[in-house]
Amino acid sequence: MPVQIIVGAQWGDEGKGKIVDHLSEEIDIVARYQGGANAGHTVVVPVKGPNGVTNKEYVLHLIPSGIFHRHVTCVIGNGVVLDPAALMTEIEQLRQLGVKIEGRLLISHNAHLIMPYHKLLDNIREQSDQKIGTTGRGIGPAYIDKYMRTGIRVVDLLDRDVLCKKLKRNIEEKNQFLSRVYNSKELDVDAIINEYQEFDKKIDEYVTDTSAFLNAALQKKKKILAEGAQGALLDVDHGTYPFVTSSSPTSGGACTGLGIPPTSITSIVGVAKAYSTRVGNGPFPTEQENDIGERLRTTGGEYGATTGRPRRCGWLDLVSLRYSIRVNGIQKIAMTKLDVLDAFDEIKVCVAYRINGKRVTDFPTDVQALQRIEPEYRVLKGWKAKSSGVRSYGKLPVRARNYIETVARLLKTRIWMVSVGARRDQTLMVR
Repeated sequence: MPVQIIVGAQWGDEGKGKIVDHLSEEIDIVARYQGGANAGHTVVVPVKGPNGVTNKEYVLHLIPSGIFHRHVTCVIGNGVVLDPAALMTEIEQLRQLGVKIEGRLLISHNAHLIMPYHKLLDNIREQSDQKIGTTGRGIGPAYIDKYMRTGIRVVDLLDRDVLCKKLKRNIEEKNQFLSRVYNSKELDVDAIINEYQEFDKKIDEYVTDTSAFLNAALQKKKKILAEGAQGALLDVDHGTYPFVTSSSPTSGGACTGLGIPPTSITSIVGVAKAYSTRVGNGPFPTEQENDIGERLRTTGGEYGATTGRPRRCGWLDLVSLRYSIRVNGIQKIAMTKLDVLDAFDEIKVCVAYRINGKRVTDFPTDVQALQRIEPEYRVLKGWKAKSSGVRSYGKLPVRARNYIETVARLLKTRIWMVSVGARRDQTLMVR
């Protein structure tokens, strides 16, 4: 029963979309297991036109990154919080591109819905002194309602009476809070009910028991790719709390987020950049707030796919990567954006931390310790040659291969794949 999990091994934005798209050529089902429209997975697809083939970039937020392969069925699992407006926009954009959606997209009836008040509450908090740097898409408040057992699920759209009862209770409570604390205008219950019942008409054909579908597929020996959003260091349990996302991007989240058994997991792939980035607030030990950070940002196009925010950039952090390998059970790594380092004379990798003068090789997840870290670096010579045109691992510059192999040796983990650009043909298998 082959399920392969693709997990972000850093703070998200590692290039999971490209890796999932690349692997989907030999996969039957791609299933997204957590997060919401706060994720942005960028995929570059070759498109045939009157003047030949051109490569076009697409950004997906909810629909799994396997959608550009016609034989792949895409699943949005119960662990995802679903924004119907964002989903319909994404579906329409894909249709205009000629991508067939019907019969290829399935949505869990148990997925929770993001409501207008979730976005409102999220944005209010991000304008306060309690902000943590979220995307403002309502993700956190939706997960709060889920665990408070007051959330609205896709299945609730089927019965207007049930929907009305739940929404009225929720909105009355939210209105009291908004008017008392923020002097905000009241939300219109009837308008929200009507809006979401219209959404129901549009998404009804995709809604099913996706856990049953996936388990039936496993019995048929179908190949399934479980796609995570964000990254392990943003996991609500195992990340740099409280500067984390509201779900479990780690590999353990795949089983609960899709309703599949742990015994079905056969492989866990971690995706990591050749350097490090982070969006939003929170500790970032190897951050370079200098010319190096700006070079990484400019060369790598490091701006959020969802928000456009500039990403914080720094050297590769092997301490945090070792931690991510441990908590996820990562068996092999896909390294992305190696080409961004092409022009550097020397490249640093963080091999240990110093906290109050003491050398530390285990990643501390408490913010107080992380804020006191002094990184200990190993310096490697740069290769000063263009790697984006290389099409086999053995033809990479010697120093580029030395960088990859040094990282693999220090991590004691196999680097399985290396990406030297956004296109499908810029993916090298490490033999």
